[in-house]
Amino acid sequence: MNAIKLGFMASGMINIVAVLVFSRVFTNSVINEFDPVVMSNFGLLMIMVWGFVFLGASQVTQGIKWIAGAFALEKLVYVVAWVLWFKDNDLGLVYEQDLFAGIFYSIYGLNDFAFMLFFSWVFLSQNSSTKSVA
Repeated sequence: MNAIKLGFMASGMINIVAVLVFSRVFTNSVINEFDPVVMSNFGLLMIMVWGFVFLGASQVTQGIKWIAGAFALEKLVYVVAWVLWFKDNDLGLVYEQDLFAGIFYSIYGLNDFAFMLFFSWVFLSQNSSTKSVA
């Protein structure tokens, strides 16, 4: 297994496991309360769906360039949402209500930023004629 495949798998597993842990399997209403649009239970479920998509993409052996580009864009959207969230919210208030929600809001944008860089690197490093990444 190579770095690209492992990166895709790591991104997928982090999306799935982090949502389940920090949302306490969709029962942590504090996450929903502080961002009812992006982090509603539906939004959290969609983050998990993206995780499964990243896992599926880890099995792709050709034509990964544009898939990685789309994933980099998806991560950029979440990074921007996270930065904008900080503009209008107080992280301390989140921690006062729930430790898991506070940790979630502290790290999700950093995680998405790191994987945005990874997916961008994959996009930029793949030649149009590259046939395999595995």
